[in-house]
Amino acid sequence: MNEAARVSVALARARAAQPSWGATSVPERLAVIRRFRRAVARDPWPLVHTIPPPRDPAETLAAEILPLADAARFLERTAARLLAPRRPIGVRPIWLWGVRAQVRREPIGVVLILGPSNYPLMLPGVQALQALAAGNAVCIKPAPGCAGAATVLTLVLEEAGLPQGVLTVLDDTPDAGAAAVAGGPDLIVLTGSAKTGARVLAAAAQRLIPATMELSGCDAVFVLEGADLSLVADCIAYGLRLNGGATCIAPRRIFVQQAQAAALEAAILVRLQDDPGATVPLHMAVLLADVLLEAEANGARVLGRRDGTAIGPLLVAGATARMRVAQEDLFAPVAALIVVNGIEAALAEAIACPYALGASVFGPPMTAFAVAAQVRAGSVVVNDIIVPTADPRLPFGGRGASGFGVTRGAEGLLGMTSIKVVSVRHGRFRPHLHPPHATDAERIAALLTLTHAGQSPGWNTLQALIGGLR
Repeated sequence: MNEAARVSVALARARAAQPSWGATSVPERLAVIRRFRRAVARDPWPLVHTIPPPRDPAETLAAEILPLADAARFLERTAARLLAPRRPIGVRPIWLWGVRAQVRREPIGVVLILGPSNYPLMLPGVQALQALAAGNAVCIKPAPGCAGAATVLTLVLEEAGLPQGVLTVLDDTPDAGAAAVAGGPDLIVLTGSAKTGARVLAAAAQRLIPATMELSGCDAVFVLEGADLSLVADCIAYGLRLNGGATCIAPRRIFVQQAQAAALEAAILVRLQDDPGATVPLHMAVLLADVLLEAEANGARVLGRRDGTAIGPLLVAGATARMRVAQEDLFAPVAALIVVNGIEAALAEAIACPYALGASVFGPPMTAFAVAAQVRAGSVVVNDIIVPTADPRLPFGGRGASGFGVTRGAEGLLGMTSIKVVSVRHGRFRPHLHPPHATDAERIAALLTLTHAGQSPGWNTLQALIGGLR
């Protein structure tokens, strides 16, 4: 059986399993997720060992499995309320007297999750749990080499009571991903590069398949007057060290004022000097070499170690916002230090980059919070970096070339649903069914005056309206 045929069978199996799972009550679905969470907490090592070296097991536990368990508990506590039918908000128009309406959240159907290579447990895992909680069937297409994580995740969920066929792991090949999109899922959730997102969207558009796109990042760090430069340097070093720099919201562009630049540069280099750096894929090493050559040719200084695919961490001092090092999605431990003349200049320079996924602002809390409100990004952290975005209560997504739609949080869960509105008419009041009458325009104008003119209706208005109700 070829790749397309295998994927077709998997999608058909998921579509056949979904109606029964979707008809399962929300509390029963959440009971499966609760048992899954407790099983992972009792013995996380089967999942940990799906991530090979050089990733340290402690980092996998902290960066992937703990956030996954917290996301499961968030669903257990909130999903029933979020997914419950609700009455519409606001005042019902008077001309709809006797109508009662309900807004319902229903499963979309089959959700295709195209997973990333950098966090193959937490990112597709949370997305899968949210899709399952909403009553969908899920097919995960892992990144190449990451099928083990998705497979163990599925096994633990099935041991927790998830019916077979509701969650399926596809082959991890690019051909399997293309075949899955062509197979017509009801929703696509992609975490990947902007280039991959463009290809997936082009294919999805042919079939009008909705999609949530969590794409590339080139995150900005804004250093304000009064910022604790020691804290900034600690956070930059952490962001470059985490997962070998292969984090979509790692710091890539550091905007700092001239008076702080030398001190911050020195503080960052001290923290990076003993860091072994990371080995990056060959294609990324080639891209990075080209980007760094362009930066040096234009006056920047590349500080740190680089030897083929063994990289840094690297700090590119004296960079500008228009250099490629501050424009590209670099999955490597590298950041550009950009000197600006004040925060307004920093904000203006920052939008030169097409990506707008995350950002950090360092400085006095009130001032930094005010600046955060002006930053173009999907998620902004004040006086910290990366870690607060893993809060399971918070949605996560980008803008611009960083994608659209969100995963995680209440908004991510609701994004896994279709909206159905049910309106019920009570009583006999149905004026729209009356035969056309010469006074219709007068009556409708009277109703408009009564309800929207912002003044007391005159006697003629009331007469026209009452006459229309007879």
